[in-house]
Amino acid sequence: MKLNYLILDVFTRERLKGNPLAVVMQADGLLDNQMQAIAREFNLSETVFINRPQQVRHTAALRIFTPQVELPFAGHPTVGAAVALGLQSRASAIRLEEKVGIITCLIERIDKSVGHARFALPRLPEEVGSAPPALAIAGTLGLDPEDIGCGELKPALYSAGNPFYLIPVRDAGCLRRINLNHNGWDEIYPFGRGSIYVFTRTPDEPGFDLAARMFGSGMGVAEDPATGSAAAALIGLLARHALPGQSEFTLRQGHEMGRPSTIQLQLRLEGDQLTHGGIGGDAVILGEGVLELDD
Repeated sequence: MKLNYLILDVFTRERLKGNPLAVVMQADGLLDNQMQAIAREFNLSETVFINRPQQVRHTAALRIFTPQVELPFAGHPTVGAAVALGLQSRASAIRLEEKVGIITCLIERIDKSVGHARFALPRLPEEVGSAPPALAIAGTLGLDPEDIGCGELKPALYSAGNPFYLIPVRDAGCLRRINLNHNGWDEIYPFGRGSIYVFTRTPDEPGFDLAARMFGSGMGVAEDPATGSAAAALIGLLARHALPGQSEFTLRQGHEMGRPSTIQLQLRLEGDQLTHGGIGGDAVILGEGVLELDD
């Protein structure tokens, strides 16, 4: 069995930056365990498999795997797969079937190997539990308890398909100083896979409103350069303190890893009700190849 694949760098227009993604094309013949094994072989934060859609009016069905688990939704595979399919077909809109639901991505072709995709969240973020005390959080991050929190933003647990502990810290300096301590991690972060999204506001950084780091050892990802599903969860917390109407944010991630990434967030409030959340970003094709598998 031979399967073509692409490697893209997502949430960037620069090759060897952003979050790398493997996109395996025409993967309908693969079993679940084969997809998981291929994702372990690529050993990227996620690998996405393109399958035939169940509905003919849709473009493709996606299966998304980290090196350890399958995910119902993830932002950087959605953006990367949509750009890859959009560049191939020159379509301006791509409809994707994911386990979380149907996602319509609007595509802008920048050149033959670079594109931009944005999409409305198929599931709006909701609070799904309680965050640990600041003292416990600080111990896992190697920070002081007074570093936890950023203005009115306090730790919370949200999900827009994948749950994340959202942990605001005082400033970008705190973000840089994180030194993880995994002792007692599962007891402190018991929900879901114990993934945390540490973020802060960046008022002194032109072009960016927020900065973040994601640690997801329970997903098989020590640190992720850019995490769309975590940014989607963050929209829920930001909406608590946003003004009615539409708000847009530009978030940077991956800088501390040498993989700078840019994620665009959008939310709309009608009164105090979140009615829309959106994620967008660029992707660039880095390379392509062929998988040769035993029949």
